[in-house]
Amino acid sequence: MESNQTQLQFFQHIRSILPEHISLVDEIAGLLDISNDSAYRRIRGEKQISLDEMQKLSVHYKISIDQFLNLQSNSYIFSGELAASGEYVFEQWMENVLQQLTFMGSFAHRHMYYLAKDIPIMEQFMVPELLAFKSFLWRRSILQYASMKGSKFSLADADPAHLEMGRKVVEAYMRIPSTEIWNLETINSTIRQIEFYREANMFKAEEDVKKIYIGLIGLLDHLELQAEAGTKFLPGSKPGTGLAYNLFWNDLVTADNTILAELDLRKITFLNHSVINFISTTDIQFNSFMFGNMQNLIKRSTQLSQVGEKERYRFFNRLRDKMKLAARL
Repeated sequence: MESNQTQLQFFQHIRSILPEHISLVDEIAGLLDISNDSAYRRIRGEKQISLDEMQKLSVHYKISIDQFLNLQSNSYIFSGELAASGEYVFEQWMENVLQQLTFMGSFAHRHMYYLAKDIPIMEQFMVPELLAFKSFLWRRSILQYASMKGSKFSLADADPAHLEMGRKVVEAYMRIPSTEIWNLETINSTIRQIEFYREANMFKAEEDVKKIYIGLIGLLDHLELQAEAGTKFLPGSKPGTGLAYNLFWNDLVTADNTILAELDLRKITFLNHSVINFISTTDIQFNSFMFGNMQNLIKRSTQLSQVGEKERYRFFNRLRDKMKLAARL
């Protein structure tokens, strides 16, 4: 390490990463296989940490060493699990989504910013019919499960395990205050996927298509109620004392499903790629930039939650009209 101050900053950053109920000393001692007293001495800067130890901690906590050694670099460390082709990958991906949301929910101060190119997956999972369709589409057409080759979609074949995992994802999402930035294109991807399957004759029954669209329209109705209340609550229930739900409308930029999580003293950015995959970084410089960018977009957006009743009504009506036209209702 270049200096005692740099070492202190390094451990302070690790402390900011951990939820409040996790002991920094126990974490360091366990990872480095040293006593708690030795861990204390390193954390306080009384004993210099070795480069091998710093590398082990940096890899575990996904920290860029460059930022602590004051090296000039345009590189940022990202991590993630890839949902590549193969059986059972979708189930692992759903479990990873749940783990990330549960981790976010473990912090005292937590907030999720979501720049939505598509309907956020946590909200898609609120509609069992849509979850069943998306799990089929992602497994058959994106992850290319060999066992699903040539198969057609039917709501009757929905996997109960997927529906249960989706319920858990929604519950974890409800425990995180959120700010979402949508535009009028946010529902287009889902409509295109449904229509592709419809035109390719990949639905067993046309009635299932109608049920999915009806579920989607119901989701829009629910999100409009959430925006009006400014709080989250489960579909079918009444607005109560749920956590914050802030919704903004911005048609100036093309969204990309970027997520920024603000967790106590730290931030994490999740970037979407390859349809359903995300990579993430805890890099301070990168996250500071992304946070500033999110705030800038919010300032240039129309607020639809709690205020802006006329604009909220107009926004959701235009989305519903798109959905009804596609559904041929």
